[in-house]
Amino acid sequence: MNIMIVEDDEILAEELKEFLIKWGYSCEVAHHFEDITIDYKIYHPHLILMDINLPFYDGFYWCHKIREISEVPIIYISSRNDDKDKIMAIAQGGDDYVEKPFSLELLKAKIEAILRRTYQYKVKDRIYIHSDLYFVFSSMALIYRDSEIELTRSEKRILAKLLKEKSNIVSREELMLELWNTDEFVSDGTLTTMICRLRNKLKTDCYDELIKTKKGQGYYIE
Repeated sequence: MNIMIVEDDEILAEELKEFLIKWGYSCEVAHHFEDITIDYKIYHPHLILMDINLPFYDGFYWCHKIREISEVPIIYISSRNDDKDKIMAIAQGGDDYVEKPFSLELLKAKIEAILRRTYQYKVKDRIYIHSDLYFVFSSMALIYRDSEIELTRSEKRILAKLLKEKSNIVSREELMLELWNTDEFVSDGTLTTMICRLRNKLKTDCYDELIKTKKGQGYYIE
């Protein structure tokens, strides 16, 4: 799970980053305070920690802007403890609010709870590749920012197989067998063409190199 920290106090931001990395999270600190959505589009976080007092525009503003493009969970971290601020935080689309100074263990518990609620209950029928991109197995649909990416039946079968084995290498033979099981004969050269076309579609539609190659072994998606 990737977490983006939006905090202009560099010391606190690095402290949070080090703590979360220690617990197995991938962490990035935002730097484009003039436009936080730039960092969001670069990092594709599964969760955002958002300070309120920021340069240029406050955290309420950026929460609202991110909500225009994503439902990624947002936890506010702020020294502002007025009830009006907490109400505003929720009204702008925030999921939780933690007052500074706070216990890192408490923050970790809140992060784990929100990630569990947001992602784990959807795992059986869908798998998230990142917060804006997921695959629905029941309908064999790849969804990016609430829109379906147009794929052929064979491309969907290849993608589904790779995602079912996520992070594991799937051999070319396994992929060909997966397609043969649907009465579609695929040669070695045809599979190469299919993989190439699928990669190009994914890169064009969601700007992501999803399918990786392990030379001499096969393909995988991280």
